[in-house]
Amino acid sequence: MSDGPVLVFDSGIGGLSVLREARVIMPGRRFVYVADDAGFPYGRWEEGALRDRIVDLFSGLIARHRPALALIACNTASTIVMAELRAAYPEVPFVGTVPAIKPAAERTRSGLVSVLATPGTVKRQYTRDLIRDYAGKVHVRLVGSENLASLAETYMRKGFVDEAAVAAEIAPCFVSLNGKQTDIVVLACTHFPFLVNRMRKMAPWPVDWIDPAEAIARRALAIVETLPGGDALPDAKDSVVFTSGTPDTNVQRLMHGFGLTLG
Repeated sequence: MSDGPVLVFDSGIGGLSVLREARVIMPGRRFVYVADDAGFPYGRWEEGALRDRIVDLFSGLIARHRPALALIACNTASTIVMAELRAAYPEVPFVGTVPAIKPAAERTRSGLVSVLATPGTVKRQYTRDLIRDYAGKVHVRLVGSENLASLAETYMRKGFVDEAAVAAEIAPCFVSLNGKQTDIVVLACTHFPFLVNRMRKMAPWPVDWIDPAEAIARRALAIVETLPGGDALPDAKDSVVFTSGTPDTNVQRLMHGFGLTLG
């Protein structure tokens, strides 16, 4: 499977932010993008049920596409299912997506960092372990947004978003404490970077918004480079798979704009 595609998996269309970076870094690879839109949004799933769903989905995805590598472009999924995927499918390398808490803790000057995520990512012990291990000397606020991923989906599908709703979702990220202010917000959901310009516009003061997409893509590249045939040019177009079946016209147009054909 070393000459197979890189499979990029997300709950919806947010993982396109990672696909975009991966294509730049790995231009010689073919990609299959998988949107589990039938299960969207992941942030509201019970942990065990979501884990079982994703492991089951990958049985068919691996058999059909024979990927060289699978990139889980979803923070919520990555915090709960990576070990199970690697155990179930040891022949496939898996790369996950986790909140960029370590680089945020290293870069902050004020010592105030916020992690903007889905409720599912916020409540995972894995996220709290990252804070304990890498941000012990930093004040980290976890902000679980109920609606931001859906707002991003609407924006990507239809080209507009309620800016007041965006402002309400990001407001808890901005903390003033002992004369200092939050200076870094970690975007801990791959949907969120598509709204970052709106976030900058609605933010009460400037902050650095950390998008981990490039780092994730580089981690995938490091593994792909060790595989035979990793530099082979693709012999087919990149494709997209929706677990719900055929998406609506707006989504099809979006995927066409990303150079993806329905697979």
